[in-house]
Amino acid sequence: MSTSFWASYGEAAKTAVGFFWKSGWAFVLGYTISAMIQSFVPKARLTQYMGDPNLKSVALSTVFGSASSSCSFAALAAARSLIAKGAHFVAAVAFMFASTNLVIELGILILIFLGAQYLAAEIIGGLILITISSTLIRWTYPDSMLEKAREKVQREAPDMEEDFDWKERIQSRKGWYRVGQSFTNEWGMVWEEILIGFTVAGFVAVLVPESFWQALFLTNMQGELPAWFIALENALVAPFVAAATFIGSMGNIPLATVLASNGVLFAGIMGFIYSDLMVPPLVATNAKYYGWPVALYVAGIMFVSIVATALILDGTFAFVGWVPEGAREIASLTQFAIDYTFWMNVAAAVLVGVNLYLQRQHESDHDGHDHGADDEGLSAKQAVVYIFITVLIGGLVAFAITGGTG
Repeated sequence: MSTSFWASYGEAAKTAVGFFWKSGWAFVLGYTISAMIQSFVPKARLTQYMGDPNLKSVALSTVFGSASSSCSFAALAAARSLIAKGAHFVAAVAFMFASTNLVIELGILILIFLGAQYLAAEIIGGLILITISSTLIRWTYPDSMLEKAREKVQREAPDMEEDFDWKERIQSRKGWYRVGQSFTNEWGMVWEEILIGFTVAGFVAVLVPESFWQALFLTNMQGELPAWFIALENALVAPFVAAATFIGSMGNIPLATVLASNGVLFAGIMGFIYSDLMVPPLVATNAKYYGWPVALYVAGIMFVSIVATALILDGTFAFVGWVPEGAREIASLTQFAIDYTFWMNVAAAVLVGVNLYLQRQHESDHDGHDHGADDEGLSAKQAVVYIFITVLIGGLVAFAITGGTG
C-alpha cells in the first residue's frame, strides 16, 4: 500500500483520539453530576405527577429527563419504568427526548465542539421538540395500541428504585458510595458507543471528501435551488444519516462537527443531533419493550417532530441573525497541547479516581454482588468495539511512523 494510505490512516486515528482528548473531562464532569442527581433524587416519588398528558406532567418529565442519564439505552429503560409505574406515554416521550438532548454532559460537549450558538439552539430546540411531540401524540393517540403496550410493560418491566429521604442519603457515606456506583454504571453503559462514535467521526473527517456531503445535503446547489428547499432537504435527510451511523447521543457530536465543517446547513446539523433516538438499535429496543407497532409509531412521531424543530430553529435563528457561520476547524479541536484541556483532563483523572474509590466502597458494603446494566445483546457490540480498538491502535502506530503526512 502507498505511503499516502498509511498517512491518512494514521491521521484518521489521531483525529479520533483527539476528539476524545478534547472532551474527556466533559464526560467525567457531566457523568459525576448526573450520578449525584440520580443518587439523591427519589425517582419513584415523581411518577405520581406524570400520569396525565398535561403541561405540568410534560414539564416535570422534561426536568426529570434533563437530570437523568444521557445514555440512550438507559433513557429508554427509564421511560419503560415510568410507564410501568403509571406515567402517560406523552410524559414518557418527553422524558426520553429530555434525557438525551437536555442533559448537562451533552451541553458541555456541544459547547466544546460546536460553540455557544449550537448550545443555545440545542436547549431551545429541545423544548420545542418536546412541545411538538407531545402535541402530536395527543392529537393522534392510539388508545388501544398504547394500552396493550402498557399492559406488556407492567408485566415485564423491573421495579423502579425504592423511595427514600434524600436529606438522609446525602448526609450518609453510603449515599456518596452510590454516586461512585452510578458513575461507573453510567460509564459502563456509554463508553462503547462513545468509542465507536468518536472513531467513526475521526475516520469520516479525514477519509470522506467534502464533495460527498455537498451532494448528499445539496450544499453544492446553493444559488440554483431555493434556500428553503435545501434547508428542508437537510432536515429530512439528517435523521436517516444519523440512523445509518448507529451512534447514540453522546457519540454523534463529533460527527455533527464534521458535518458542520463540510458545509451542512444549520437545519441539517440540528436534525442530525436530535436523531439519536432514531438509530435502529434503539427502535428495536422500543419494539422489545412495547411491540413493533408502538415502536414505529414513536419513531414516526420523533421523525416529524425532529424535522419540524430543525426547520423552526433554522427560520428563527435566521430571523434574529444568529445562524452559526461556518464551523470550528477539526485540526484545532484535535490537537494535543499543554492548555486548558490538558489541565481539565488531569483534574478529571483525579475525579475518576474518587468515583472508583466510592464505587469500591459501595461494592464492599454489598459483598461485591451489586449489579450494573443489563448485558443482554452486548456481545456483538463488544466484538465491534474490539475491532475499533485494534484499528485505532494500528492507526496510531501508522501515525507515529509517517507523522501523519503523505
